[in-house]
Amino acid sequence: MARHDRLVMLATLAVLQVLTVVTGVYAMTTDFSLGALTRQTSPTEPTASSPEGSPPSAPVVTSGPVLAQLSVKSGGGPLPTKGTLTRQLTDALGDEALGKRVGAVVLDAATGERIFAADADTPITPASTTKIVTCVAALASLGPDARLSTRVVQGAGPDAVVLVGGGDPLLAGPSARPGYPRQASLATLAARTAAALKARNVKKVTLTYDTSLFTGPATAPGWKPGYIPEGNVAPVHALAIDEGRQNPRSNTPRVSDPPAHAAAAFARLLRGKGITVARSVRPGKAAAGAAELGRVDSAPVYALVEHTLTHSDNDLAEALARHVAIKEGQPASFDGGTKAIIAVLQRLGAAQGVALSDASGLSTRNRISAAALAKLVAMAGSPASPDLHAVASGMPIAGFSGTLGNGRRFTGRDSRGQVGLVRAKTGTLNNVNTLAGLATTKDGRLVTFAFLADQVPVNAEPVLDRLAAIVARS
Repeated sequence: MARHDRLVMLATLAVLQVLTVVTGVYAMTTDFSLGALTRQTSPTEPTASSPEGSPPSAPVVTSGPVLAQLSVKSGGGPLPTKGTLTRQLTDALGDEALGKRVGAVVLDAATGERIFAADADTPITPASTTKIVTCVAALASLGPDARLSTRVVQGAGPDAVVLVGGGDPLLAGPSARPGYPRQASLATLAARTAAALKARNVKKVTLTYDTSLFTGPATAPGWKPGYIPEGNVAPVHALAIDEGRQNPRSNTPRVSDPPAHAAAAFARLLRGKGITVARSVRPGKAAAGAAELGRVDSAPVYALVEHTLTHSDNDLAEALARHVAIKEGQPASFDGGTKAIIAVLQRLGAAQGVALSDASGLSTRNRISAAALAKLVAMAGSPASPDLHAVASGMPIAGFSGTLGNGRRFTGRDSRGQVGLVRAKTGTLNNVNTLAGLATTKDGRLVTFAFLADQVPVNAEPVLDRLAAIVARS
């Protein structure tokens, strides 16, 4: 009898184990959940998925909760408990790694109410979180669907052509590899130009290049001499390929004369299409109303904004600022770009606390308050501002993408639990660390935050990650 009982028990356990495995497989391949069984949903809780080939015991938390409120009315859940949040953030802000000057704020995205503030209105060097300001202005002024055009037009005679820079630093050179967003191609422009010339029975031309769309100095006040040699940015011009990189797959070296480099590459491409190009390729000016021989267009501005924020692209940020300047009737220079950005922010009611010398955040002269950044992020996530949503969707996802997906961020014991649950733009200069973005609290409230420190002794990134994680857990 005892033997029989043991066999029954083992058989029962085997059946239960099979049922457990079957249920687990079913749960991973359908929408099955405990909430479904009980007719309840829990949209604010992290969702876990098992990528193909990975064991179910190592789930990856997705960023769904961060985005859940972007296309619907924000603020469905209760506000976080202010006392608890204040205590936790105040304790973290006392970390010596932040240095002596820190601005911090957490806002309710729906109402703009300050849930937490500490020196929120203090002007602080923002580093690359400046790009939030630039991208909001670009979307608001240019519109999300605008494109940047590079053209070739007829020169002074039938055998003269002019390559006209359109301020698209992502224009892909001959050796560039496809990426996102899809870039306009210099090779395509050469092919279209060659076809137009051959249709006119022109097979020998002189080539000049026009960079007059942008004006003023090629570097900004507050830029350090090492920025260009170190590959952080190229001199800003209206004509460039591969963002002025000698090798499109490497930040260094940057070429000293991006327009001449692009024009030389264009001449080689034309020759490859059977067009003889005179050896001398010089700068020039296209005549007003000159006939167009070829044209290529960039990705739309919303995709350029996403790229700018995800990859912290300094070259593209500066180009976008100059296009805002043109649209707003200002010179397409550093000074004109920053004035135009401020003018757009004034129309949006969001200029307070913003002072700029450049659009990328490389300048040490920029000053932005935490309150200003958090307000702009809230605007970008608001259903009332659909044209600005690319700012929210372009922000790096903690632990996954861009400057938050480099393997160094959100790896600490006090922040790795919020991997995937925070979207934020980073900022880094010598003695400056900043982070501004958005998250959905555990009860489903969309909040925005900004934490800025510009007297950092060494590195405050782990502390900023902890601050953002506290917000996401609140």
